[in-house]
Amino acid sequence: MTETTTCAAPHPAALMYADEVRAGTLSRREFLTRATALGVSIPAAYGLIGLPAPAAAQEGPTPQPGGTLRMQMELRPTKDPRTWDWSEHANFCRGWLDYMVEYQKDGSLRGMLLESWEANEDATVWTLNLRRGVKWNNGDDFTAEDVVHNLRRWCDGTAEGNSMAARFDVLRDVEGTNQMREDAVEVVDDHTVRLHASAPDIALVVNMADYPAAVVHRSYNGEDPAANPIGTGAWLPEVNEVGVRQVLVRNPDHVWWGTEVYGGPWLDRIEYIDYGTDPAATLAAAESGEIDATYQTTGDFIDIFDSIGWEKSEAVTAATLAVRFHQAAEPYDDVRVRNAIQLAVDNNVVLELGYNGLGEVAENHHVCPIHPEYAPGINEPPDPAAARALMEEAGHADTEFELISLDDSWQAATCDAVAAQMRDAGFTVRRTVLPGSTFWNDWTKYPFSATEWNMRPLGVQILNLAYKSGVAWNETAFSNAEFDALLAEANAIADADARREVMARLQQIMLDEGVLIQPYWRSLYRHVRPGVHGADKHPTFEHHHYKWWMES
Repeated sequence: MTETTTCAAPHPAALMYADEVRAGTLSRREFLTRATALGVSIPAAYGLIGLPAPAAAQEGPTPQPGGTLRMQMELRPTKDPRTWDWSEHANFCRGWLDYMVEYQKDGSLRGMLLESWEANEDATVWTLNLRRGVKWNNGDDFTAEDVVHNLRRWCDGTAEGNSMAARFDVLRDVEGTNQMREDAVEVVDDHTVRLHASAPDIALVVNMADYPAAVVHRSYNGEDPAANPIGTGAWLPEVNEVGVRQVLVRNPDHVWWGTEVYGGPWLDRIEYIDYGTDPAATLAAAESGEIDATYQTTGDFIDIFDSIGWEKSEAVTAATLAVRFHQAAEPYDDVRVRNAIQLAVDNNVVLELGYNGLGEVAENHHVCPIHPEYAPGINEPPDPAAARALMEEAGHADTEFELISLDDSWQAATCDAVAAQMRDAGFTVRRTVLPGSTFWNDWTKYPFSATEWNMRPLGVQILNLAYKSGVAWNETAFSNAEFDALLAEANAIADADARREVMARLQQIMLDEGVLIQPYWRSLYRHVRPGVHGADKHPTFEHHHYKWWMES
C-alpha cells in the first residue's frame, strides 16, 4: 500500500510553523495539523521539523482478514450528515460515507477522497485535487460534481441544524442569500476544484475532517442516509435499530478505493450495541463475552477494565464538558448571575469529583493549552464570598437554579460537583438528570445544562462552532459583535504569536461575559479485549473502520 503525498513544495507558512516548533512556541501536534492542512504531505511535514515520518500504521502483526468486531456505543438515529450533532451518528455511517480528509492521532491530516490540496500564500485560494478512480457503490464515478454538491449543502445557512455553514463562512454570501457564493467554487476539471475564499482561513480543509462533513452522493437530498446507502465506503448498513443495535457488513459488490492506498478493510462485520449510559452494563457485557471493545471507558471503570485484562488506549485531546448558561433565558440573561456562578466553582474540585482527576483543569473559556492560539494565565480564581455578593447585587440570592445533565455517570457527577459548590456559596440548586432520549432532543435549549464537546484541532474552530453569533451549535445564545470581529481576525492569522494576541482578547471576553463553566480537559480511554488491533481511542472519537482487525 502507498500513502500519497499532498504537494511538491512546502507552503511558505509551513516553513514559518516549523521555525516556531524549533523555537518552542508551537507544539508538534499543532504544527502537523496546520502544515498538512495547507497541503504539506505527512512525511514532508515531519521532515521540516527534523523527524522521520512514523512507521506505517499496520507495522507489527500481519492483519488478518475477516471476523466480527462488537463495540458498545450509544446509538443515534441516522439523519442528514450536515446536521449530525454527536460523533455516534457519524461512526455508524462512516461505514459507507467517506470524508475528503481524515484527522490522525498525531494531529496530521490524511487525504481521503482528496488526493492532495494546496493553498496560495495568503490561504484565500485553495486547489483540491480529487482522488482518481473512486467509485460510488452504485457504479457512478466520484467527480467534481459531487464535491460542489457537498460544498453547496454545507454552505446552506438556511438549513436548520446545519453546523457546517459556520465552518465555511468564507465561501458563503453571509449577508445576502446565506448560501454558497457562485464565484466561490470553480470546477477546473472532473478531478480538480478551486475554492476562492472571501478572506484567509487556515482551517478550511481541517473543517472537512469534522464528523458532519461526510461526503454524500450528488443525488442525496437530505433523507435518512441509511435508507438508500449510496457511498464510496467499504461497508453497508445491515441493521439500524436505534437504541439497540447497528450493524455494518462488507459490501461484496464494491471495490473500496482505499485498499491500494492505505490497506484494509479487514473486518467482515462491525456491530454496535447500545447498553445505555450505565458503565456497569458495559462491564457486564465485556465479562460475559458480548462485546470486544468499549466506545469509551470513564471513571472508576478504567481501573476495573485494566483488572480484567483488557487493553487500554488513551488519546491526547481537548475534549470537555461545557456547563453553560443560555443567555436568552432568565435569570441567565444577567451577566452578574453568570459571573457569580463561575466565581462559586473551583474547577480543580470539579475535575477531581466529576472525572476522577483524569485530565487537566480548564479556565472557563474553551481554549485548550494544546491549541496553538491558547493565551496562558487568563483565569478568574474561585471566590464564594464574592459570588454571593454579586448574586445579591443581581437580586437572585434566593432564586432556585436548575442544573440539567445527561444521565451519563461522569457528566452527572461533574454537574453534581458544580451544584454542590454553588450550594456552599449559599445558592439554591435543583439537579435534574435526564435520559438521553429526552436530553438530546433539546440540548441547545436548556437554560442551564451541560454538554459534551469533542476536540477540534484548532482553537478558532471551536469558537466558530459554539460561540459565534447565530451559529447552529451556539447553545449559550452568546452574541457579541466585538467577539465576532476578533474571531474573524483570528481566522486569518497564520503566525502563532500574533494569533495568540487576538485569542487573549477572545478568552477575556468569554470570561467577562460569563459564558460558561468549562471545568476540565478530559483524557479519553478505550478498552479492547486482547486480539483487537487498530481500534485505539481517537482524539475526536472517530472510527476509522478500515484500520480495525482481529486475531482469529
